[in-house]
Amino acid sequence: DGASIPVRVYYPDESKHGPGPYPVHLNFHGGGFVLGNLSTESTLCLSMCEGAGVVVVDVDYRLCPETIWGICFQDAWAALKWVQAEAGTLNVKADSISLGGVSAGGHISVLLQHMARDAGIPLKLIMATVPPSTDALFYKYYTDSPFPSFHEFYRGPVLAFQRIKWFGELSAPVEKREELKKMWPKWWFSPLKAPNLSDLCPALIRTAECDPLRDEGEAYALKLVAGGNKVTIKRYIGVPHTFMYMDFMNQKQQYDLDSIEALKEAHGIK
Repeated sequence: DGASIPVRVYYPDESKHGPGPYPVHLNFHGGGFVLGNLSTESTLCLSMCEGAGVVVVDVDYRLCPETIWGICFQDAWAALKWVQAEAGTLNVKADSISLGGVSAGGHISVLLQHMARDAGIPLKLIMATVPPSTDALFYKYYTDSPFPSFHEFYRGPVLAFQRIKWFGELSAPVEKREELKKMWPKWWFSPLKAPNLSDLCPALIRTAECDPLRDEGEAYALKLVAGGNKVTIKRYIGVPHTFMYMDFMNQKQQYDLDSIEALKEAHGIK
């Protein structure tokens, strides 16, 4: 639609990782489609960049309620196409692209996994962390979810059900939901209902034990497995939804190491 989407590009230390061109990883921050900016996950981006020796492109996709729900996916897709088209200028490898994100960013990554397959764009990996895979933003009651973790942690830390409802009211207000459902494919709201789960790129799906979204994230991962895809599933024990932002937690340190190792393996970096 002609909008300009800001990005921040992180380059690895040339003295450690050579002059390039480098593999490239696109990052989409979390925030319930409502919150977040290029500072939200800057430390995660730096860690992946320096640890794995990849260029990281952090994408400042448009948020709700300033724009309607769904525009973020178009912004993310435009960023992926831009990176591919401008690979020479960016000093990155157009044939060595991965992407990932936390929470809403994980949802974006999942959708782009399908869109890239359909467009014939090969991806090395998606890393979707604590991703929503149902239309929980539309739930009236926490009991609307079929998943035990949603019931167990509806009053849990960081992402209680009232916070999920708040995100839903801002990103997909009740009075606009029918209109939104007509604008976008139905499975965009609930990736578990994607019509084709085969021939997708490798995926690392990570969940948090004390998170209402735990079970639905793992359910999506298992559907990928059933579709014949290469999938790694990891649950971090004893941590809430946003643990990867909490420097004082040992599991956050392990999370960073896992990201680095996954990127190195996917891009063939020794």
